[in-house]
Amino acid sequence: MELRTKLDNGREYRNFYEIRAEGEAEDMRVEGYATVFDTPYVLYSEPDYQVIEQIDAKAFDGCDMSDVIMQYDHRGRVFARTKNNTLTVEPDDKGLFSVGLLGGTDIGRQLYQEIKGGYTDKMSFGFKVAEEKREIIEDYEEGKTTVMRTITKIAKLYDVSAVSLPANDATEISARSLGEGVIAECKAERLRAIEHQKEVEKIRLMMEV
Repeated sequence: MELRTKLDNGREYRNFYEIRAEGEAEDMRVEGYATVFDTPYVLYSEPDYQVIEQIDAKAFDGCDMSDVIMQYDHRGRVFARTKNNTLTVEPDDKGLFSVGLLGGTDIGRQLYQEIKGGYTDKMSFGFKVAEEKREIIEDYEEGKTTVMRTITKIAKLYDVSAVSLPANDATEISARSLGEGVIAECKAERLRAIEHQKEVEKIRLMMEV
């Protein structure tokens, strides 16, 4: 599994599982899972702090998937689209299964050849979160804080994309690309929890005097 993530005006991206070429006919079918459910993964990690994320199996219930496109690295030309029936995105028991038919355009056929040849072999999805749960876990013996983030509801699915990012660079790039997004929010929550604990301890000490 490969992971990259970033935020752009509330839109989040995750790189996950492989995309593969399945068809030899004119439709040039490619398929893969853009994400899988109930599978925790490390979103961000430092020596004393990490964020672990998972996507709930019901996160896509009620999600707006009315016009989803397939792109390359979440930008540029559209290779397939749900509105013209060249793209299918459907949650199943495992995750978000996606099928694209790339035979309709020259650039689509080129992307198909890249996927077939193994030059592009990862898949990603762009989405907006509607609801989530976070839990802060303090391991005082190891001196490490873990934030467990569960995405419980996705408001909108924007795109599924073939992506080129090498797996070895995934963690470092995800850490650099987040900016003021999810990780900043999680760190702020952690600081508030620490300050709250300090206040509780202060009151406890005052009561013991």
